[in-house]
Amino acid sequence: MSVPANQDFQWMAHALRLAEQGLYTTTPNPRVGCVIVKNNQIVGEGAHLKAGEPHAEVHALRQAGKQAEDADIYVTLEPCSHFGKTPPCVDAVIAAKPKRVIIAVQDPNPLVSGRSVAVLRDLGIEVVVGVMENEARAQNPGFILRMTRGFPYVRCKIAASLDGRTALNNGRSQWITGEPARLDVQHWRAQSCAIVTGIGTVLADNPSMTVRMENATRQPLRVIVDSHLQTPVGCKMLDAATVQHNPVLIAYAEDRNQRADALSAAGAELICLPDAGRVDLSALLATLAQRGMNEVLIEAGQGLNGALLHAKLIDEFIFYYAPKLMGADAKAMFAIPELTEMQQVTDLQIVDVRQVGCDLRLRAKPVKVAT
Repeated sequence: MSVPANQDFQWMAHALRLAEQGLYTTTPNPRVGCVIVKNNQIVGEGAHLKAGEPHAEVHALRQAGKQAEDADIYVTLEPCSHFGKTPPCVDAVIAAKPKRVIIAVQDPNPLVSGRSVAVLRDLGIEVVVGVMENEARAQNPGFILRMTRGFPYVRCKIAASLDGRTALNNGRSQWITGEPARLDVQHWRAQSCAIVTGIGTVLADNPSMTVRMENATRQPLRVIVDSHLQTPVGCKMLDAATVQHNPVLIAYAEDRNQRADALSAAGAELICLPDAGRVDLSALLATLAQRGMNEVLIEAGQGLNGALLHAKLIDEFIFYYAPKLMGADAKAMFAIPELTEMQQVTDLQIVDVRQVGCDLRLRAKPVKVAT
């Protein structure tokens, strides 16, 4: 007897909610949820919570025990088929002898994608793939992009006035948005693997770039794009008490003033990625991906924002608009070469709009042009 499709969606939606438990903690692994259903009742459920710890399927199977036999297993990502820090989950699934395995997304790693599906089907276990696939992909955009293209998912967060200005002409910008918006940013920081800023922001604002949430259990890597190594040794990001637990990576192009040793002694890791006198941003993102970084948050000024936009390296924008007007002489969001034709502009698709305190949060993604 076939299972109604709406029930598959119901249980997969529950698995996706479980996966949210790992929103801030699973990196470099994906967020995964699993639900085991028998006679229309949940007999086991679980989520992957931290790299190196049991995966979602293992938690759910342990809870279900013998009831997993002839049950339906719903999992948001194809069970792994290779040894990593933990054994292959597909082996545990096979040992449980389920009737069906319902998968939202196949493993995005091209080296193993579909392997578990094939093994399960060869053993006579019914496998359904693609239930709530879009929702599952949206839950792990960075992991999927890193596996398929070797890049992290890049979000660019910008706080601005309604006329699109990010700081006064003298550089002052604290605070454009209200406290609720600034607290909202902490959630984006917490789910990111790295926070990237530019030397201009470091010199103007001296930020810490840490996650300031009471329940924060992990701090992202902090990255400074500093082409000529101008980072002050005494800046907040290199505070001795902070840098010991919250690493800082400085990407540079050349060390004109022989400051590399001093910055290294202050606790920073340095990486040279030159490109015509500036940091090669594409190489930096690829390096972060190689280090297991799934999602990267950009919190910078118009210079770095503009360079990333011009290079088409931003996957999503998070704009916080404050009900303020700052005038034409204030600093803009992006410093890019002058555009002379409307065909040159960046078209965006708005994916979410909501009010946060007195401010407006707008999320948008670049419209990809078919080639």
